This record gives sequence, structure tokens and C-alpha cells, in this order.
Amino acid sequence: MCLLIFAHRTCPGYPLVLAANRDEFHARETGSSNFWPEHPEVLAGRDLRAGGTWMGMTRAGHFAAITNYRDPCASVAAPRSRGELPLDFLIGDASPQTYLHNVATRGQEYAGFNLLLGDANNLWYYSNRPYAAGEMPPPPLKLQPGIYGLSNASLDTPWPKVELGKKQLSGILNKRPLNHDDLLSAVHNREQASREALNLQGMETQMEQLLSAQFILAGEYGTRSSTTMWIADCGDVSWRELSFNKNGGLRNTSEENFELSTPKPQGNP
Repeated sequence: MCLLIFAHRTCPGYPLVLAANRDEFHARETGSSNFWPEHPEVLAGRDLRAGGTWMGMTRAGHFAAITNYRDPCASVAAPRSRGELPLDFLIGDASPQTYLHNVATRGQEYAGFNLLLGDANNLWYYSNRPYAAGEMPPPPLKLQPGIYGLSNASLDTPWPKVELGKKQLSGILNKRPLNHDDLLSAVHNREQASREALNLQGMETQMEQLLSAQFILAGEYGTRSSTTMWIADCGDVSWRELSFNKNGGLRNTSEENFELSTPKPQGNP
């Protein structure tokens, strides 16, 4: 997944609201989001090649998502798949803080990533960069209430598509009730950013121009799916995933609506 726009405890009645895109090669085998037979509490998409996921949540309300950290200087394959990180959190019983501190001790085993996890009340963020520069990354960060954007750089790096998404979501939150089509518009702009806007972020290559749209159409690579979801104060969860072909046409829709169960105890916060 390469774009997450989300509101954390800023929208009355909805402690978590999110719209996201997963960008990937179309040839990589993928399963649409559903409750996994072997982990019936987990709702997530499935990477059929490596076995992990890019985003999911549990019936108890535990949430996890990951994006790649784009670093052209770090091209050596890592020994472990990043997709195992959100899945391991969702099927485990560690608290977000404990889990992320554990991940931080072995972050160099993975290619660059941004990991977001928690629940309706608490969200945590961690990135394993800048290991490539020989420095230790900052510790896990507990997020304050706000509207955030995350793509393939650090949290809230002001890439044009991130800033556009945050602006769009801010306007959407003023409407009631929420609906998936409105949320989708926060991550579905197919126009590439202007050269001037990209230059301000030091993004000057043709590839960066091609990938600057929220919804990417780049032949064999592009936006594979878009997920919109929210958790309401009453405990109701609404989740919708749209899957797309390489031409941007809709292939499949997966939708789940459920009420949060009583969460199982987690480790120390």
C-alpha cells in the first residue's frame, strides 16, 4: 500500500476514519480482503506470494497497515517480507507499543517500511529508516489526534498527493453521515502532480512524476486496490475494498460491516 490518509480522534462519532491505496505490480498474486479461514478474527487482504498483508483489522478493533519506504539507494533484497509485520500484530496479543519496540530491535531485517498500528483510541507509528544511512531510526511514536498522511516517505512528508488527500479528507469529515464513495475521493485523483510541486520536494525524475498521482496508472504497475473504512463510537465498523485492473477498471468489491467484539487483553501499553 502506498497511500494512507486518515483521521485519528478528530471526527465526532468516528475515532478512526481512513482511505488508502495499495500500489503494486499487477502480476503479483493477491487475495481480496476477507476474514481469513485460519485466523477468523482477522479481516485483511492477502499477498499470495509472501503470505502477509498490507492492511487489516480484527473483530476486536486492532488495526495495522504498512507502506514501503522508497529509497532508491537501498536496492538489496531484505531477508524478511514486510507484509508479515501487520499480520503478526493482528494475530498476536502484544500491545502496539510493545510490538513496535520489538520490531525496532530487528528492523534492519526488512526493506524500508512505515508501520501504523493500534485501535480506535490509540495509534502508533514506526519506520525502520534511516538504517541505510548508518543511523538508528527514531523510536515508535504515539500519534496525537489529527489528520495524517502516509505514503512512501516518513509520516506527513508533504508530497503533493499526501497534502491533497489530507485536504480532501478534512472537507469530507464535515459531512454526515460518512459514506465510502466520499472517502474514496480522498485518494482517487488520477492527475499527476505539477513539476513545480514535485521540485519543491526534491522529486525531479520522470519516475517520480509518473508515481505522483494518488491513483497510479503505469502499465504493469499501479493502484491495485483502494480501501475505505471507519470505526464509529458505538463500535460499528464499515470496510470496503475496491480492486482494479491495470487500466484502472473496477474488478472486484469486498465489503464488511460488523460490530466490534470485546477485545482480548493485550500486553502492557
